[in-house]
Amino acid sequence: MNDRIVVGLDGSPESLSAAHWAAREALLRGVPLHLVHAEEWSSPRDLPVPAADVRRQWAQALLAEAAEELRTTHSELDVDIRSFNGRPAAMLASVAANADMIVLGSRGLGTLTGFVLGSVGMAVIQATVMPVVMVRASEDAVPHADDRHASRDLVLGLDIGQPCDALLAFAFEEAARRACALHVRHSWSMPPLVGYGAAYDPRLHAQLEMSAKASLDDLLKPWRDKYPAVDVSSRANAGRAATELLDRSSEAGLIIVGRRIRRSSIGAHIGPVAHAVLHHAKAPVAVIAHE
Repeated sequence: MNDRIVVGLDGSPESLSAAHWAAREALLRGVPLHLVHAEEWSSPRDLPVPAADVRRQWAQALLAEAAEELRTTHSELDVDIRSFNGRPAAMLASVAANADMIVLGSRGLGTLTGFVLGSVGMAVIQATVMPVVMVRASEDAVPHADDRHASRDLVLGLDIGQPCDALLAFAFEEAARRACALHVRHSWSMPPLVGYGAAYDPRLHAQLEMSAKASLDDLLKPWRDKYPAVDVSSRANAGRAATELLDRSSEAGLIIVGRRIRRSSIGAHIGPVAHAVLHHAKAPVAVIAHE
């Protein structure tokens, strides 16, 4: 693997926040940071499109300014910049094919200026098996005197019915690297009639939660043994998995969710839990592809 972190820049505050987040992550990992701008210019009929040299100059100025800001903040950071003319999602996925991760702003300014979660950002997630981290523009995404990037706890959403070594490896390695706690959450939906009237049985709920918690702890045991320094808490409860993760997002340094790799004629999708967390979480969200 060509160890590096790739960031997509589009000129939006969200993408600049993503670059600051990625810079601190690159320093934690000891790898270079690559700032990338990719753009496919088009416009409705009769509206002018900037000349190619103007577009190139704008892209280079955007990347150079961001790189200088990051180098000023992190003097030891190794930063490289590259710009491409082409579809942003395809170009970014190609450039980051062997990277440690791709980092994007979770909202952009429009289809001409890049990485919008509903279009380019979602397309990148679907197009690559690399970890993708989406970062919102917020005070916590830019530098602080105290390094909140490294110290705030991580939250992992896990489906124990479909265990995933890639998802667990990313979460435990990240927690160990940051020297922070890891909170693992598993939730499931009860059948509709279980929670109503005579069908509701609190003993059944308690038994199901105890059984799920035991299964979750069994799944986590080899990872706890491998990473003894990581402080791990686990919880299993009935309810909406996305709601459980979103409730923790305001206090988390990173929310980690999985995406099943599906190869079909109708294309890839990321699943309802990851989709909801990506759209509503206040913290950065890492999407990890797995079989």
